[in-house]
Amino acid sequence: MNLERIPNEEKLSLCRRYYLGGFAFLPFLWLVNILWFFKEAFLKPAYTEQPQIKSYVKKSALGLLLWVAVLTTWITVFQHFRAQWGEVGDYLSFTIPLGTA
Repeated sequence: MNLERIPNEEKLSLCRRYYLGGFAFLPFLWLVNILWFFKEAFLKPAYTEQPQIKSYVKKSALGLLLWVAVLTTWITVFQHFRAQWGEVGDYLSFTIPLGTA
């Protein structure tokens, strides 16, 4: 998307929508928000909506980082302890691997 052609008010609205959309378990929207609006927030000359956009970009980065940390922790714990959890581990698996780890 070419943000150069969009008015600043619309940029703020779009940035806010992507930020709020990330809370619907869609952390990819936070990544898109960071990638699209980083230049607008931190590299462009100051304008009225910039502090709010900067805030949304920072919060999106924090949310994405938190989401990645939680997901990485869960994947690590699940991979390590799935076999020890017995039936519960099997029910949480989409495919049940044969044998033990």
